[in-house]
Amino acid sequence: MSDQAFYTGLQQNLSTLREQGLFKPERVLASRQGAEVVADDGRTLINMCANNYLGLSGDPETQKAAAAALEKYGYGLSSVRFICGTQTVHKELERALSDFLGTEDTILYAAAFDANGGVFEPLFDENDAIISDALNHASIIDGIRLCKAARYRYANNDMADLEKQLLAATDAGKRHKIIVTDGVFSMDGTIAQLDKICDLADKYGALTMIDESHASGFMGKTGRGTHEHCGVMGRIDIITGTLGKALGGAMGGFTSGRKEVIETLRQKSRPYLFSNSLAPMIAGASLSVLDRISKSTELRDRLHENTAYFRKEIERIGFTIKSGTHPVVPVMLFDAPVAQKFAARMFELGVLLSGFFYPVVPMGQARVRVQLSAAHTREQLDKVLAAFEQAGRELGIIK
Repeated sequence: MSDQAFYTGLQQNLSTLREQGLFKPERVLASRQGAEVVADDGRTLINMCANNYLGLSGDPETQKAAAAALEKYGYGLSSVRFICGTQTVHKELERALSDFLGTEDTILYAAAFDANGGVFEPLFDENDAIISDALNHASIIDGIRLCKAARYRYANNDMADLEKQLLAATDAGKRHKIIVTDGVFSMDGTIAQLDKICDLADKYGALTMIDESHASGFMGKTGRGTHEHCGVMGRIDIITGTLGKALGGAMGGFTSGRKEVIETLRQKSRPYLFSNSLAPMIAGASLSVLDRISKSTELRDRLHENTAYFRKEIERIGFTIKSGTHPVVPVMLFDAPVAQKFAARMFELGVLLSGFFYPVVPMGQARVRVQLSAAHTREQLDKVLAAFEQAGRELGIIK
C-alpha cells in the first residue's frame, strides 16, 4: 500500500456523503422478492420499491419454469454466444420477444445495461448524430460515450427542443440521426411522447430508439410497451429492454429491431461478444412469463388498478407526487436528508422504501419512489398509506 493518500481520500469522500445525507445504504433481505419481504432482522415488510411490476419475481410458476430449464439445460454455459454458448432456449426466447414486441429479430444480453452499452458503437460513427433525452438512463448515456457519433441532448420530453436539436444535426450535415429516449423515465414515471417523436423522426429522416425497461409487460393495451401505449408499433427502429423487471425479475437484457441491425450487433457488439451467455434458467423462465402475459391481461389490469388507487389516496393524504398513470409514483420530499429520514422511518413502520436524491435525481428534487405491483393487496396498500400519513405528520411533511 504505497499510496495511503488514495485510501484516505476515499474515506473522506465517504464520510462527506454520510454527513450530507447522500450515502445510500443497502437493505438486506432474508426472503424471496415479493409484495412482502423479510428483512435480515426478521421483520416482515411491505415492499414498495421493487421493479416487480407484475409480481412475478417470486411467483411459483416463474420458479417452476426456471427449475425446468435448469434441469434441461444446466446451470450455465461457461462461454459466450458465438463460441458454444447458444442453446435452443436462447433462440426461442429471442423469437418470442420479437413476436411480443412486433419486431423482426432480437439479441439477448447478460443485462439491460449491456444492451444499451453495446448498441451505439457498432451502428454509428463520427459521421452520425445521436439525439438523446436529458433524463435518459445512465446506461444509455454510457453507451453513447463509447460511440464516436456527435451527441445532441434535448430537454426531457420537450418536443420543441428535440426539433431544435434535429435541425442542428441536419445543419451539421450528419449522415444518420437517431432519437433516443426512455419509453418511461424511471425516476418520474413520465411516459415519452412517442407519437410526436416518431412524427419528428419522419420529418427529419431520423431513426428512433426506446428503452422499455420500465414498460415491457404492462404498458399498452396488451402489455407490449410504450410503443403500443402511444400507438406507434412498427414505427420504432430499435427497442432495448430488460428481463429483470416486469418480465420475471432476474436479470438479462435485449435489443430488438430490424434483422440487419440485430445481425450487426451479433457481429460487433462488445458486451455480447465478450460476456457469458444469459443463464438458461433465466431464458426458460422468461419464455414462461411471455407466454403467460400474452394469454391474459389479468396481472396488468390488477397493477393499473393498484396504481390508480394509490395515486388518488396518497394525494388525498396531502403528499405531493409527480402526476401520471405509471406504477412509478415519486412522492416528492425535495430535501435529501428528509428523504433519507422518511425512508428510515417507513422502514421502522414496516414499509420498505428508498430515498432518491442528487445525483440520481436533480438537486432539490429528492423523493421516495413508490413502485406498485400486481402482487400488492388492497389491505397492504392501506397499511402503507397509513404509514405514509404517520411518518409524514411526525416529520412535519404534511399537516
